[in-house]
Amino acid sequence: MGFHLLRMMIKSTVKTNTVLVLTVILCMMLTSASRAQKTKTSHLKLWYDQPAGKVWENALPLGNGMLGAMVYGNVEKETIKLNEHTLWSGGPYQNDVPETLDALPEIRQLIFDGKHKTAENLANKVMFGKKSSGQIFQPAGNLEISFPGQKEYKNYHRELDLEKAIAKTSYMVDGVTYTRTAFAAFGNRVIVMRLTGDQPGQISFTANYSTPHKKFSIHSSAKDLILDGISSDHEGIKGMVKYQVMSRFKNEGGNISTSDSSITVNGANAVTIYISISTNFNNYLDVIGDAAARAADELEKATAKSYENLFSTHVATYQKYFNRVQLDLGTTKAVALPTDQRLANFRNSDDPAFVTLYYQFGRYLLISSSQPGGQPANLQGIWNDKLYPAWDSKYTININAQMNYWPAEPTNLAELHEPFLKMVKELSATGAITAKNMYGARGWVAHHNTDIWRSTGPVDGAFWGIWNAGGGWTSQHLWQHYLYNGDKNYLRTVYPILKGAALFYKDFLVIHPKYKWLVVNPGTSPENAPKAHGGSSIDAGTTMDNQIVFDVFSSVIQAAKILNVDQTFSDSLFKMRAQLPPMHIGKYGQLQEWLDDIDSPDDKHRHISHLYGLFPSNQISPYRTPLLFSAARNTLLQRGDVSTGWSMGWKINWWARMQDGNHAYQLIQNQLTPLGVNPGGGGTYNNLFDAHPPFQIDGNFGCTSGITEMLMQSADEALHLLPALPDVWKKKGRVKGLRARGGFEVQEMVWGDGKLNKVVIRSTIGGNLRIRVADQLKGKGFILKPAKGINPNTFYTVAKTPDALLSENAITDDPILQKTFLYDIPTVAGKSYTLILK
Repeated sequence: MGFHLLRMMIKSTVKTNTVLVLTVILCMMLTSASRAQKTKTSHLKLWYDQPAGKVWENALPLGNGMLGAMVYGNVEKETIKLNEHTLWSGGPYQNDVPETLDALPEIRQLIFDGKHKTAENLANKVMFGKKSSGQIFQPAGNLEISFPGQKEYKNYHRELDLEKAIAKTSYMVDGVTYTRTAFAAFGNRVIVMRLTGDQPGQISFTANYSTPHKKFSIHSSAKDLILDGISSDHEGIKGMVKYQVMSRFKNEGGNISTSDSSITVNGANAVTIYISISTNFNNYLDVIGDAAARAADELEKATAKSYENLFSTHVATYQKYFNRVQLDLGTTKAVALPTDQRLANFRNSDDPAFVTLYYQFGRYLLISSSQPGGQPANLQGIWNDKLYPAWDSKYTININAQMNYWPAEPTNLAELHEPFLKMVKELSATGAITAKNMYGARGWVAHHNTDIWRSTGPVDGAFWGIWNAGGGWTSQHLWQHYLYNGDKNYLRTVYPILKGAALFYKDFLVIHPKYKWLVVNPGTSPENAPKAHGGSSIDAGTTMDNQIVFDVFSSVIQAAKILNVDQTFSDSLFKMRAQLPPMHIGKYGQLQEWLDDIDSPDDKHRHISHLYGLFPSNQISPYRTPLLFSAARNTLLQRGDVSTGWSMGWKINWWARMQDGNHAYQLIQNQLTPLGVNPGGGGTYNNLFDAHPPFQIDGNFGCTSGITEMLMQSADEALHLLPALPDVWKKKGRVKGLRARGGFEVQEMVWGDGKLNKVVIRSTIGGNLRIRVADQLKGKGFILKPAKGINPNTFYTVAKTPDALLSENAITDDPILQKTFLYDIPTVAGKSYTLILK
């Protein structure tokens, strides 16, 4: 309210009941201020006007990388579903099948002879069914809190604040407003929930545990409630992970009483609940830790601190990561609606802030489920309530686990890449045994799935599990981490792992008798099978296999050059790389998925694995390989848009690389659609979890990555700014904190009316900064010069993609691209460079 209006109102009523009028005016001003504050802060909140009920996908996720919780916000009986990152079924094991080695020549020959189904049947007989197909990520149990007399309530509100990583529930019963604030404490290994009322003596409840595990015990002690359990036996592997959940109840006023298996609080002013969860897991080979001692130690350390201390430490530690990136795509009236209503409306409404919310929710989930020293985010991050979840909630490394970490580097969360990179190092150890036992090869290998025990043998069956590029693909994350940080000492530590991935292929590749290229045999194009192969997925020299081997060899060649090591080995890889099959463009103008031109334009399979070369790799480029680029576009069009949730997430990245922002945005709309609306496809649950269905977190991370790719790309010899800006975002926008290869950080980028108005880029390690933009820019305080020749910055070196082989029936067109400008800026480490619209 303006002060002029306020002054007039006071003057006109000075002879009446001044106190009453001023009171009314003050209330109006406070209400207005409150609404303004809510509008300001609610943009990065998921919020709802009803409880989660019994639906897990309505509950709100909390996590600190080690502990996970799903908070339901139910009034009469609150439920907190609990997870711990090392609680898996089974124990240390390995699932190699040495009999494979003797049968390998016959399997290969059958494939070369075109007898794919016979080869698959033989592979199933000798490679599968004898060892575990992987262990299961399992829940710890539930803390259930019953509140007597709270069946009838009003003014209900629950939210997940992404800026502070806290879940809050509030409601009113009989004139008392109750508030529950929960967080998975960063800086302390506990989950905390604080219960308060706006009147004294109103907090009363009974708390108890439940768990789906068969082997468990529950007891209470003083103010503690304790659950002990053991993970499940699975597929012949004995459950060896012992765990303990300890919950301590600190009351302020009132009293606490205990039974054998519950805690009751009566008449407290406030209660703080601390939950500690620990296991006996030390590492993938060792489960001899003391779960009870660890849980007690973490609980004692946390409860020795004040709630205020825990809360402030939590927020500060979390925001150290979260605040690095800010995104503003504009705001409309839609932000005033609950999150589930915004989701229902999104595909038919103007709600750019919902994209920002979902984008930052993806970053929130990565921060919450992947912390240094912890396990990597699995198929469901760190959240699972089922003893036997879909696909065991493992690490599916033919796409899903890698997709989890696509946002890590570019959205400024590089430290959170560490658990995945550590897993790759551990896989290189177990995978070396598998390579020797099963294939008689040096180096290391992993197939399409792994778990906390770092199994590297094939699982499930030949149709899925014979794919052996898991090691090759995951090793590229080590290389990508280096390309972003430029730390040569780090590169030196991971080089043996990169080399080991290449060494496996050096021994495993064989000459194709028909085409004379070096090929992976047996291999697959993950989870897809052409009719021409009788419904069998296995083949020799599939396009994805060829692309991954190309990347593995290229990264080792470049790393060896940077480190000045292994010249002879590097030369041998260079020669072998030249013998790999080039990519093929088939009779439908498509990028072929297999060496033979057997793709169907009616194939709508969710995996489009042969587009790995477009993203996350950079072998397909509009500027370097225009024909392959157009063929990739044809493939995307033929496969269609609607698919499973994670598949649509990957497609956003592909269309961003296609520089087609409108099509990428259409995929965002498809993905951010309530489950059940997309015929035959996935979507999004009310709590914004990705729906395959069921829930898979990779779709969340894939979409966050795709939005980043729409705003910035650095894989194709230059830092490309706003490469795929959709029409709906062109009016105005701003992003801060994105990271690019070569240690460059986009400190701020502002656009309006589709033009890049300003960009500030900080160089952390120096070197040439080549930028590609659609608008002519000028430097602020320096002369901006057009780029010339090859980019001298080695972090932007790209291996030359071999020319494509075209079917004589292929119809191809050069891509139609917007005009861009290339500039070079020689940078100094630690300095920032500002460019503005010319």
